[in-house]
Amino acid sequence: MLGGLSVTGPLGIAIAGWLLAGRSWRLTLSWCWLFGIGMALVVATKVAFIGWGVGSASFEFGGISGHAMRAGAVYPVAGYLAFRHAGVPLQRLAVLAGVLLALLIGVSRLEVKAHSMSEVVTGCLLGLSVAAAFIRMASAEPSMAPSRVLVALCLPILLITPKLEPVPTEAWMTGLALYLSGHEQPFTRHMWRQMRLPPVLG
Repeated sequence: MLGGLSVTGPLGIAIAGWLLAGRSWRLTLSWCWLFGIGMALVVATKVAFIGWGVGSASFEFGGISGHAMRAGAVYPVAGYLAFRHAGVPLQRLAVLAGVLLALLIGVSRLEVKAHSMSEVVTGCLLGLSVAAAFIRMASAEPSMAPSRVLVALCLPILLITPKLEPVPTEAWMTGLALYLSGHEQPFTRHMWRQMRLPPVLG
């Protein structure tokens, strides 16, 4: 649930709202650009796999994990901004907590067999790269809004999280992939396994 679009999406928007509240126009644009690139890469790799079977059977890679990517991007940045004025030790601890939460979300995708190792690893690396790039930019900005603004924006999201319904992102991407490819059925990992099976002799 914490890695789902219904949670990480609004949190990403809350971060942009926090930056706007502090009139950090350049950082707002940078965050939207970086997070948008991450989201676009997730969608592109998944649509390519579902529509045309583009991926790697040997690595069981059928698209970057969106849960892992969004978690890796959002939680470390939220921790950094929320504790920006609390001193370097607390700030680093908050970022580390965000990284650990993102990694746990990635592991959870493996536990429920929603993704392969390669998909989770690429998702985590992409998301954490987005976070690292943004934090590096933000560290050079001397004036930003008080961190309590971000807390005020994020708190309602965290309070309603248990009641949120999962966003059907997979269904949306499947529909998009089939529309673009013109195929009637989506490509699946099961097709990879069928290709590996030796032919049955009569």
